Amino acid sequence: MTLLGVDPGSRKVGVAVLTESGEVPFRAILQPDGLLDEIRPLVERFRIEAVAVGAGTRGAEIMEQLAGLGLPCERVDETGTTLDARKLYFEAYPPRGWRRLVPRGMLTPPRPIDDFAAELIARRLNRKLREDSER
Repeated sequence: MTLLGVDPGSRKVGVAVLTESGEVPFRAILQPDGLLDEIRPLVERFRIEAVAVGAGTRGAEIMEQLAGLGLPCERVDETGTTLDARKLYFEAYPPRGWRRLVPRGMLTPPRPIDDFAAELIARRLNRKLREDSER
């Protein structure tokens, strides 16, 4: 099942597409205004079947907007996703130069990482769906 992970926020919204094979072909940070218009082409392009929305800031409001897609939407606990997203970011973009000598826990990513948090939210829903289907 192809999922869209959404990390809602007041100033920016992270999104990530998670394929059935576990790959992430698309990540982006979008503005909350006009979110549905930006997500609709992603739904068609990647054939998204469900949406995982973080249960944090503006989660309920974003869920209402995304209901217009006609896809199943589920709220997902996003506890700890910010720290895990930092780790994921540095796995994808390892520090270079003198920064590689600094412990990663002390580094700050040079850009917002809401898209990596959205990936983690999608992975959490994916894990839950698999566990439910195994029962």
